[in-house]
Parts: sequence; C-alpha cells; structure tokens
Amino acid sequence: MPIILAAAALCMSPSVHDGDTIRCGRERVRIANIDAPELPDSPKCQDRRRSYAWCDFAAGEASRVALTRLLSHGRVMITRLGTDPYGRTLATVSVNGVDAGDYLVAQGLARPWR
Repeated sequence: MPIILAAAALCMSPSVHDGDTIRCGRERVRIANIDAPELPDSPKCQDRRRSYAWCDFAAGEASRVALTRLLSHGRVMITRLGTDPYGRTLATVSVNGVDAGDYLVAQGLARPWR
C-alpha cells in the first residue's frame, strides 16, 4: 500500500461557495470530510432521483455563513488529498488549527462524509 504525504498550503484569499466548497484564488476546493446542506439553486435538489442530497435550504445558508465567519478568523490552510469527479480539489481545510469540517459538524451545519 503506497503512503500518501499531503502538504498543507496557505489559502491567501478564500471565498465561500457553500458550506462544503470554497475557492482559493482560481482553485475550487471541496472540503473532503463533510457534506453540507444544499443551497436553493442546487440542481441536486431539482432532481428527485438524487435522494442523497441534503436539501434544507435554510441550513445550507447557515452553513455557508458559518464557514465564511470561520475562514475570516485567521490563516486558512488546505491539505490536498486528491480531486473529485467534478475536478475540484478534495482537501481538509483548517483555520488556526481548527478543522473547518469538524467545526461545521459540531454546529449541526454539516454531517461527516461517508
């Protein structure tokens, strides 16, 4: 089994798309360890066949706001783990050592990704 070494990188000016996706400059980053509720414009909630989508729009907005606030409180670090099927970087995200995914899960604004 190969050993994968991931290096943390500073995200200089992060912007939040939703509760589990940010941008670091031009790089789209999906927080790897969580699933946050969708926002009203999500196509996942338009297609009823996708039963796995978490379509609580108020919680989705609250998740986005909480992540935005967390990221504004210090140095944002991403640890790249790979890419997802949509071409986004999969990474853990932390602010001053606080894992953003764990923070949102503790607030009830995300759930652990299975």
